[in-house]
Amino acid sequence: MNSTRTHTRTRTRRATAAAAAAVVLAGIVTAAGPATAATGCTPRIQVLGSIGSGGYQTGNPQTELVLGLGTGNLSVGRSDGRPVYWTGTRLHKVPVPDATLSGAVLAVNKSGLMVGAVLGADGYLFTYRAGDAAVTRLPGSDFQSDEADVNDAGYVVSRNRSGLGVVWKDGRKVRDLPAPATALPGTRIELVTGINTKGDVLGMAREDYEVPETGEHREGTYPVLWPADGGPAEALAPTGNDSHVQDLDESGRIVGYDWLGMAYRFTPAVWTPPRTGPASFPGTLKTHPYGTFEAITPTTNVSVGTARFHPDEQTLPDQAQLWPGAGPLLALPRLAANGASTASSAADDGRVGGAAVNSAGTLKPVIWTCATKQAYLPQ
Repeated sequence: MNSTRTHTRTRTRRATAAAAAAVVLAGIVTAAGPATAATGCTPRIQVLGSIGSGGYQTGNPQTELVLGLGTGNLSVGRSDGRPVYWTGTRLHKVPVPDATLSGAVLAVNKSGLMVGAVLGADGYLFTYRAGDAAVTRLPGSDFQSDEADVNDAGYVVSRNRSGLGVVWKDGRKVRDLPAPATALPGTRIELVTGINTKGDVLGMAREDYEVPETGEHREGTYPVLWPADGGPAEALAPTGNDSHVQDLDESGRIVGYDWLGMAYRFTPAVWTPPRTGPASFPGTLKTHPYGTFEAITPTTNVSVGTARFHPDEQTLPDQAQLWPGAGPLLALPRLAANGASTASSAADDGRVGGAAVNSAGTLKPVIWTCATKQAYLPQ
């Protein structure tokens, strides 16, 4: 999501409301890569401080992960399943009231405003800035999902248990994000995954409905965009399978993945403005049959994610991957030979955040600096 997360990682209103809404929502192995990354950086894998000592969990959320990249050396994510942030490689725990609960810092904007989640039955969403004595709990967040984002104007987006998307600003709720007007009865907002600086909000709706006239059972998810002008939610063109949207950039380009069946058959997907047609599919990494896009940079059109196999048919471990917007998908170097890796955030300055297994078999939060210069086409 795009702050990143990254993200990945809010929207305004229309017509008369639009003006008001505009105020409310205004080294390791290297190889030659596309020249989209910032110049002057040194390609390397930066290993960040961590709390835990666990391993990579194939097909499951990782306990160590860089989920957002801020200005300078600030990054955010989770370590040992807890919300943390880093300055350079130094880890800092976020002072949540109950440090035993799991959670994560999900995104950070250019001014250092973080958005995170404490998960569980009494979970909630919070904002935080480095050095604050406590987090600010967002009212009505009632949080169960580890997806949220914040843009550079300070608008936070996520969803609540009642099935609505929600926008917060300065610690208060300012807008609901309902399902599209064309949605079937009972449709809920399952995820809100991203917001760009303009205020476009990205998410997913889930329908589960039996058509009375035919008895047809309609069940599945589809991507939704709430435009920055405050207009109604737009259902994006379906792919025929379940489509998961993860992040959007400043041009409105959307990335995610298509999913078919219960076999982890993920295919990286891109929705390009004006998004009048279905998603396009740039393919998968040469060495892996499946994969995802988890984040896109705000302006340089670099998408990142993870190349995968089915968990029961592992020929190679998962590997972090990068797509420069054209040509084949490229691999990001592993931290250790045959060590799994995953990418979950990306920044215009060439950094990519994620996690990777080291030579001792331990999962570590990592940042690939000057990532496009490290990316390579595997044999």
